[in-house]
Amino acid sequence: MLSRFSLPGFGGKRRFDDLSEKEILALAIASEEEDGRIYATYAQTLRTAYPASAAIFDGMAQEEDGHRQRLLALYRQRFGDVVLPIRREHVADFYARKPVWLVENLGLDRMREEAEDMERQARDFYVAAAGRSTDLDTRTLLGELAAAEAGHEVKARELTAEHLDGEARTEEDLAAKRQFVLTWVQPGLAGLMDGSVSTLAPIFATAFATQDPRTTFLIGLSASVGAGISMGFTEAAHDDGKLSGRGAPWKRGLASGVMTALGGLGHALPYLIPHFWTATTVALMVVFVELWAIVWIQNRYMETPFLRAAFQIVLGGGLVLAAGILIGGA
Repeated sequence: MLSRFSLPGFGGKRRFDDLSEKEILALAIASEEEDGRIYATYAQTLRTAYPASAAIFDGMAQEEDGHRQRLLALYRQRFGDVVLPIRREHVADFYARKPVWLVENLGLDRMREEAEDMERQARDFYVAAAGRSTDLDTRTLLGELAAAEAGHEVKARELTAEHLDGEARTEEDLAAKRQFVLTWVQPGLAGLMDGSVSTLAPIFATAFATQDPRTTFLIGLSASVGAGISMGFTEAAHDDGKLSGRGAPWKRGLASGVMTALGGLGHALPYLIPHFWTATTVALMVVFVELWAIVWIQNRYMETPFLRAAFQIVLGGGLVLAAGILIGGA
């Protein structure tokens, strides 16, 4: 029936099956109002970069407002002008919306998916509410709204056809891809390259100088974590993204810092193996995978020719690795 549930009675909440028709109508009014605000927020967020998609969400917000007005009219007719202050969070087995800030941070495609999910949940609510209503007018309206929510997929397609033709959709998809690359891929790739390549020399120099896996692991761990913290803060601090359009500093800093640390840890973790030559063999295999992963990312997202990327990364990484081994074995 309703797609998301919480514990019945938890925190003094009412169960959906215990609500009166007056409470159900008040809940529907509050839900439509909240959904309209969510769609309006999506539209405002997208208006500059994705004007066509913003127009679609504007249309969906207007639809929700129309539903709210119909519910309000019926509520006033039956119960008066004062609407009960009941919301989703007051009902134990009612669906909950994700925080708007979370979905906003996940981009255009995620907003579209969340909108589809919202319409399905609203439809299920109206179907369940209509099944519990004994008043003919209320039952009729709730049934009509259930049908309207079910038909919003068609409405969304109509709005898409009106505001988002093939050329506009292509432009928005390219803009979304570019933003993803600038915000996540580019700083993440820089971090992975720095973490993977720059830690090769100290880790393998330590390994061949001491032939002690534990010491090598500790050196690798400290170098990786330290480099991750440094790269993360550097990326976040040097550009606020407002003029460059590269996205929020914390996103870029997170991508850069995490990938830097992972790049170094990849060939440090094998030294948890107590046997030196086994650990070193595994570490060298990991280095091989890391370098080719960087080549693939450069080719896939940065459109660097594969052979050029392979020459730059594999040759550079190989030289740094050889330097570390030679220095450690001297």
